[in-house]
Amino acid sequence: MSVRTKWALLALTFCLLLLPWLFKWFSAEEKKATWLWDASIIAEQTPDIISFSKEQGVDVIFLQMQDEVSDDTYRKFIASARQAEIQVHALNGHADWAYKDKQEEGLAFIERIRAYNAASAKNERFEGIQLDVEPYQLQRWENEQDSVIAEWSDNMKAWTKAGKDAGLYMSAAIPFWLDARESAEGGGTFSRWVIDHFDAVAIMAYRDSGQQMYDLSKEELDEADELGKKVWVGAELADTHEGDHLTFFRKSISNMDEEIAKVFDLAASHSSFAGVAVHHYEAWYAKENGIPLARKSDEEK
Repeated sequence: MSVRTKWALLALTFCLLLLPWLFKWFSAEEKKATWLWDASIIAEQTPDIISFSKEQGVDVIFLQMQDEVSDDTYRKFIASARQAEIQVHALNGHADWAYKDKQEEGLAFIERIRAYNAASAKNERFEGIQLDVEPYQLQRWENEQDSVIAEWSDNMKAWTKAGKDAGLYMSAAIPFWLDARESAEGGGTFSRWVIDHFDAVAIMAYRDSGQQMYDLSKEELDEADELGKKVWVGAELADTHEGDHLTFFRKSISNMDEEIAKVFDLAASHSSFAGVAVHHYEAWYAKENGIPLARKSDEEK
């Protein structure tokens, strides 16, 4: 065997060994989503928002619909995002939307997005909807949990049908502990039921440890693997009353990046893993740019 042949074989072997790592890096690294609640900022800050999102590897922005923001402003923002290969999904939801008498509010929101898309050019349209409905914040949850889950489930059935009929990708933000609740229809966890009805879910697995974020999301990732659905694992950057262990608010950027990188490593084996969803854009932008954010206790004074 000639020296040239030996070097060629060594190079081929090296490339073959490198392929799994390259595949993992390109398939999972840097796939992120973020929530943008204050849509009023898109009127003046679209270039900064798109540039920052692209830099951070964001490929989906959940953008709240607000009456104060014109449709033309949304159209310009979405067109800029699409040019940067970033999808924009319309964001909305209230804790009491889980109740039966609020189903129509959710349907009205979905209809609003359908009508907006129908009146917009293809590159100006929302590609999906994310619903953030958290009834466990309300008093009824403590004493009437089963009935609330039943009403919430009926609402989600109606919303996902309406969304899919409108050609929208439907996702929901859900807490990690839904896997400890039974579906209203029985026969499985409530988390599996929700995942089955939506195209994707974002797990609010808010911890300051990548290992814990993954551990809290693992059952949902397994369920979504089986159902052929997608899961974002959520990371919290904003302040919270519930404890510093739930957020990277007080952590350094390097520590935050290291822990988020662990989520990518741990979740990469799941076909359902869509990436990390960062809550929320303004806290993230401020942290990366060294802009101090007020703690909730300061804001309330």
